[in-house]
Amino acid sequence: MKKFIYIKKLMLWATMILSQCLFYSCDYLDVVPDNIATLEHSFANRLEAERFLFTCYSYIPNTSGVGSNIGLCGSDELWTNRFRENDGLRVARGEQNINDPLLNYWEGRRGANVNLYNGIRDCNIFLEILADESQIYDLPPDVRRRWICEVKFLKAFYHFYLFRMYGPIVIADVNIPIDATPDEVRVKRMPVDAVVDYIAGLYDESLGDRENQDLPKEIMNRQTELGRITQAVVLSMKARLLVTAASPLFNGNPDYRDFKDKDGVQLFPQEYDHRKWELARDACKIALDACEEAGVAPYVFYPTKTLQPETELDVSIRNSFSDDLWSSEIIWGLSGGGRRGNDQIQQKSMSRLNPNARQSNTVANDELNPTIQITDFFYTKNGVPITEDKTWLTGYTRLDIMTVGPEYKYNLVEGYDIAAMHFDREPRFYAYLGFDGSVWYMENSQNETVWTLKCRVGQQQARYGADYFSVTGYWPKKLVNWKYVIADNNTRVVVDYPWPEMRLPDLYLLYAEALCQTDDLNTAVEYVDKVRARVGLKSVAESWSQYSNQPEKYKDKDGLMEIIKQERTIELMFEGSRYWDIRRWKDLNRLNQTIQGWDIDQETAEAYYRPKSLFNQTVIVPRDYLSPIREYELIVNPNLVQNPGW
Repeated sequence: MKKFIYIKKLMLWATMILSQCLFYSCDYLDVVPDNIATLEHSFANRLEAERFLFTCYSYIPNTSGVGSNIGLCGSDELWTNRFRENDGLRVARGEQNINDPLLNYWEGRRGANVNLYNGIRDCNIFLEILADESQIYDLPPDVRRRWICEVKFLKAFYHFYLFRMYGPIVIADVNIPIDATPDEVRVKRMPVDAVVDYIAGLYDESLGDRENQDLPKEIMNRQTELGRITQAVVLSMKARLLVTAASPLFNGNPDYRDFKDKDGVQLFPQEYDHRKWELARDACKIALDACEEAGVAPYVFYPTKTLQPETELDVSIRNSFSDDLWSSEIIWGLSGGGRRGNDQIQQKSMSRLNPNARQSNTVANDELNPTIQITDFFYTKNGVPITEDKTWLTGYTRLDIMTVGPEYKYNLVEGYDIAAMHFDREPRFYAYLGFDGSVWYMENSQNETVWTLKCRVGQQQARYGADYFSVTGYWPKKLVNWKYVIADNNTRVVVDYPWPEMRLPDLYLLYAEALCQTDDLNTAVEYVDKVRARVGLKSVAESWSQYSNQPEKYKDKDGLMEIIKQERTIELMFEGSRYWDIRRWKDLNRLNQTIQGWDIDQETAEAYYRPKSLFNQTVIVPRDYLSPIREYELIVNPNLVQNPGW
């Protein structure tokens, strides 16, 4: 009874307004709150309880938000000249701090659009009420079970999001009672292994009875329920958790040998445990089986008009990520308008394509810009790294100027002079990137090369004003839905797409990584090849044996891991994955580098294609592997300890 009174008091001040909806259906958008925010009202009937369910969903971080997703701009993939408006980029510039941490999801401050512990609190309230079958008179048993499964998943996911950022976290399994003693309120951070076991257990619980489908295998009512949790979502996110836990950052990390709580409890495991990779491997396979059963499959593009093979492949690769009709390879997509819509990220990624429009930064502001060094990760057309290809640019250097011949016209502007490094790259290079001398095909294109980028001084896509321009000379074309329209009257049409929290290629590559770490290299290569086949590349074996100066690389465990890492970096580029990957791999020193772009304020190709230093990026290891907790939190709760180095 005491817990119920406490929860009721909490909810007197809790808002019932959904700041955002995860779904396209107007049913989910039309959630109008009552002015009386009490538990009796919140769970008075099925309709009110469903509103509370959507409140639990509303705490999912806005991963398509340019400033709210630390993964998008917190590493070295994207840059901008407007960094003060982007907290993720400020992290990349070394401005993280303990006084008021950037993107503080522990408390919901400084760019973090939600407080995840508040989200966990609301999940706990929901689960406690629904556990009492006498509550909510008109709620059918099967719906009750499904909702319980969904909220258990959300509770696990919010814990995982915090774990990935902060490492050892406070486990909030139940809400603290109102009459708790000071010692009970001063909670402690739990060791990494305990946190992982807890989250994995919650994921298991959230599956309910799989045979009876307490949680559906797939979404059948696609009009109203896309974005809600399925068995495949749960199993895939559990696989991501276990791969993360098996990775070097969390699996026997001597950098944190002295990281202990106030009672001397070791918070990071110090002994490497190979069994963690076995558990991760098995979890990935179970998730893949569930995805196959649910109809998740590599994306296939069906054009509405005849396209050349190069153009069709380009659009297919882009739409596998940003298809507004839900790509078949999305395992879990986050959708909806407003806060969770991706209008902003498309506007910031779009170039001023239409030469007939008097364009302003309201239609395309050129603000998100890939760096030169991230473009170097893309393979050559032969499917191997540019540093390994024996045949690429024979007789040329990367910065030599070459004229585009007719054989390249579906990717590059025919007759235009550009740097040699932009020739003969793999299909994802042209599908993901816009750059000087490239073609940008859109649905409203009148022919296959109608939109082109020419970025030197005096040309259409050159620097526009003091603020809005590509500071590097690149655009993340991948992030823009191909139905984006810049009209002649200086207006735009933006079509939202579900932001892929988990795609099938991501799961393929997690599985390949776990297979490699458990010495099943042949099967690991098979799953890397599944990713490569969809984007038009030859198999790993064929590409490396024929074109690489390291033809045996894929047959060696370390060599194959290098290939898997590069494949993940390319395939998941601009999706927010690299930020987390280089941390769990303990590869963060890669960010001690100079961020570069082209010398954009030049008229000639020879002058334009000179790399220009934009920022000397510096990270401190191991400090920057984990985000800091705000100093104030440590004062209020002296049982908390700060992450090392902060």
